[in-house]
Amino acid sequence: MLPLVLEPEQLEQNLGRDDLLIVDLCRPQVYNQDHIPGAVHLEYARLVLGQTPAPGLLPTKAELEVTFSGLGLTPQHHVVAYDDEGGGHACRLLWTLDLIGHKQMSLLNGGLHAWVNEGHPQSGGSVEKLAGSDYSVSIGEHAAADRDYIMQHLDDPQVILLDARTPNEYAGIDVRARQGGHIPGAVNLNWLETLDQSGNLRLKPDDELRDMLDARQVTPDNEVITYCQTHHRSSHSYIMLKHLGYPRIKGYAGSWSEWGNHPDTPTEK
Repeated sequence: MLPLVLEPEQLEQNLGRDDLLIVDLCRPQVYNQDHIPGAVHLEYARLVLGQTPAPGLLPTKAELEVTFSGLGLTPQHHVVAYDDEGGGHACRLLWTLDLIGHKQMSLLNGGLHAWVNEGHPQSGGSVEKLAGSDYSVSIGEHAAADRDYIMQHLDDPQVILLDARTPNEYAGIDVRARQGGHIPGAVNLNWLETLDQSGNLRLKPDDELRDMLDARQVTPDNEVITYCQTHHRSSHSYIMLKHLGYPRIKGYAGSWSEWGNHPDTPTEK
């Protein structure tokens, strides 16, 4: 069984497996130039609703079924996701799969940066496709929190809100909604701080990540809800926490684009 965070050399050893579905979430021009052999391309826009004021909300069940069936996904597949921007796009796919109960999945650690820079085999050219499937989606609640859920748990000491945005967004200096600031009580860990810039955008070592989380009192005995602006960056935080063994994690798909634009939600700066 492949781990949730997969190293490039581990993936290379498993290329060609019938039960492996490698999904590339890079920009189309990047995919056409360089991609992992056998990888199918997925436009990130297929994973989000894309409507204002909260474009990061989930697409409909029917739309997700069309997307995953078009990839050729089956319940037997182990999905390996990667991108060329640090893992946020790839992790949004993995969070979505976790939400619908597809447990066999991995993030390629370092994504295309690590794969190419470390000399692993590459393909180029037109989009590769598998035969279509008939993938049925059932959206659960274990991995997702909505605005009402967060409002109900704002004063719950067992629920921690982890804001994956920049410090300036968190502080209300960089305002990207009707209101600036953060959800009351949330702690800030910029997702970029969790990436090893000298290690081809891999996750930093587990001990370093745990130290950063402990310093913010984000501990495994609490439920942790991750959010950013559209649940792109915070999907990466979600997968990081899952990799570290946090047992209760939820992602807030509406994120600040919904919260900061809503007339009745409290904010802090």
